[in-house]
Amino acid sequence: MSERLLTEEILEVLRKAPSVALFSHVSPDGDCLGSMLALGLALETMGKKVTFFNPDRVPMALAFLPGSDRIRQTLPDPRPQVLVFVDCTDLRRVSLTSDYFGDSIIINIDHHISNQKFGHYNWINDQASACAEICLTLLKQLGIALNREIATNLYTGIVTDSGCFQYSNTTAHTHRLTAELIETGLDLASIHYQLFDQKPLAQVKLLQAALNSLELYADGQLAVMTLTLENFRQSGADQELSEGLVNHARSIKGVEVAVLLKEVGAQEIKSGFRSNVWFDVNKAASQFGGGGHKRAAGCTFKVSLIEAKQQVISVIEEGLILGRHR
Repeated sequence: MSERLLTEEILEVLRKAPSVALFSHVSPDGDCLGSMLALGLALETMGKKVTFFNPDRVPMALAFLPGSDRIRQTLPDPRPQVLVFVDCTDLRRVSLTSDYFGDSIIINIDHHISNQKFGHYNWINDQASACAEICLTLLKQLGIALNREIATNLYTGIVTDSGCFQYSNTTAHTHRLTAELIETGLDLASIHYQLFDQKPLAQVKLLQAALNSLELYADGQLAVMTLTLENFRQSGADQELSEGLVNHARSIKGVEVAVLLKEVGAQEIKSGFRSNVWFDVNKAASQFGGGGHKRAAGCTFKVSLIEAKQQVISVIEEGLILGRHR
């Protein structure tokens, strides 16, 4: 199916739907929440009944997003006719199985190259800097006028997933879309203050623990940091406060790949992979059942922290060696 035909069919489904439920992924970030909220608030202007679901609570840093207080951790009941999944590579990212679908129509909107295309309609654009780019395009095609609330959510999605427009996924199209959002009268200073200039002391202490664990491998091309459950306990930080810490390792001169491994439970390790120039971390993460983007990906291990670290180092070191000899 061509993208034009796919878009038209998605628009038709949304126009006809009396009610819509929107879903976003576990460990929510600015893009998944901003995209979900923007789309839902926009659909309400069309007279739709809208519900919002995320398996986890909204992080403190994102509680300023318009509509965030309406996000629930309980599934909509009764189940709406149309279910829209935003920024979700697969159903595991929403802690769901296909049993929940019933006869509902599934729309899957995402920008991850590793998306499993689990919907009846799958709008996947891995060239977009953020899922918010796709959602903005969708809203424009629905003819919905942007207001500050919708624009604040979309801008947050783009600015966070593009790394403040510094990641390689930022394009001229990204900037053009962002300009449209700014023209609604966004309070940019307030948004950036909420997102980037308000760090709890617990997060700073967690960063200290992560930096204390920092080790370099592969002649300085691979940087690995680890966080244990004890680190979280001692710092007083929740798991959500580890978001973005991996970029401190990525910024070290000479590092191509940075990894953060964090202990979230017994024999359960979550990882974040980042790369700078050429290494495809999506391929590395896929070897462990994860995925994401070429420069940002992740996965979960059901082993000890030590074992997970050994496995990651082995795979990435091999990839770095092969890459150098191409």
